[in-house]
Amino acid sequence: MSDGAPLIHPTAVIHPQARLGTGVQVGAYAVIGAEVVIGDNTRIGPHCVVDGPTTIGCDNVFHGQAAVGTAPQDKKYRGERVELVIGDGNQVREFVTINRGTGDGGGITRVGDRNWILAYTHIAHDCSVGSDCVFSNNATLAGHVTVGNFVIISGFAGIHQFCRIGDYAFIGMGAFVNGDVPPYLMVAQEKYARPRGINAEGLKRRGFDASRVAAIKRAYRALYMGEAKLDEAKTELAEIAGSSLDVRAFLDFIEAGERPLLR
Repeated sequence: MSDGAPLIHPTAVIHPQARLGTGVQVGAYAVIGAEVVIGDNTRIGPHCVVDGPTTIGCDNVFHGQAAVGTAPQDKKYRGERVELVIGDGNQVREFVTINRGTGDGGGITRVGDRNWILAYTHIAHDCSVGSDCVFSNNATLAGHVTVGNFVIISGFAGIHQFCRIGDYAFIGMGAFVNGDVPPYLMVAQEKYARPRGINAEGLKRRGFDASRVAAIKRAYRALYMGEAKLDEAKTELAEIAGSSLDVRAFLDFIEAGERPLLR
């Protein structure tokens, strides 16, 4: 690639109307459609799909199986000409989906520069994403969402259509946002998962007899159903663990934790 020509795997399928800049790399079995423009030194990984009209800037990296510039997931879309515009220096990981706009929504989806867009993120039609943002795994934007600059959206968070996220905001793990978030705010899900008993049926299916299940239930009650503090509960667990290897494993797991225990 010393002459700056695109480096294209022989199995890639590239439409004659696509325009590739100097130093572009296209991996195995990638598909690049009509009216796609890819800027210099951008890398398209194996099995990626880039449909058009889509304009992608320079120095981006699209990892395997990303689907970029595909038609909007909107029942009102009737095949009108709509676009996706992506800036420079973005990292787009596996199985990310970024749709083009819709005719009645402005017609363009925009993504700025230097964003980290991690696996399984979805950016829907007519969204506008700024620069220097982080989208953790499975973050999801519905249609017409506006995201500012330096925003962090944690894993499994979902943003409702037409919402706005201001600059420097932080959206916590699993949060479902159905209103505007002003700049600088931190938003967290009100309630996280909480323990609701042991997986008794699953243990039985795995061959745990009644005495083993009973010991685990006793350990659960000591840890979750009383008013004992954690250290007091662990003392009781240690007593039960003297006659139960399952409870010993339970206690060892707790002792090895680096995150707070879910209680």
